[in-house]
Amino acid sequence: MTKHTYQTHGTCSRSITFELDEENRVHNVSFQGGCNGNLQGISHLVEGMTAEEIISRCGDIHCGFKSTSCPDQLAKAVAEAVKEASAS
Repeated sequence: MTKHTYQTHGTCSRSITFELDEENRVHNVSFQGGCNGNLQGISHLVEGMTAEEIISRCGDIHCGFKSTSCPDQLAKAVAEAVKEASAS
């Protein structure tokens, strides 16, 4: 498993850490900052999901008037990690 840290943009959370395994499944998601209860819920819900599933389900979700959200930032983080993994 490879550990990744992503600096979020446009959300209350500051960063997201997670691990990506050889099958592109995501584990141990942790948000720093943001709405603690909601983000713990998201972390538990996506545990073991494939990267593609997370990107599909969480991408393009908006938070209020913002053009992004913590789930959307997670989708972006996972997409970036998959891209990095396929490049190496």
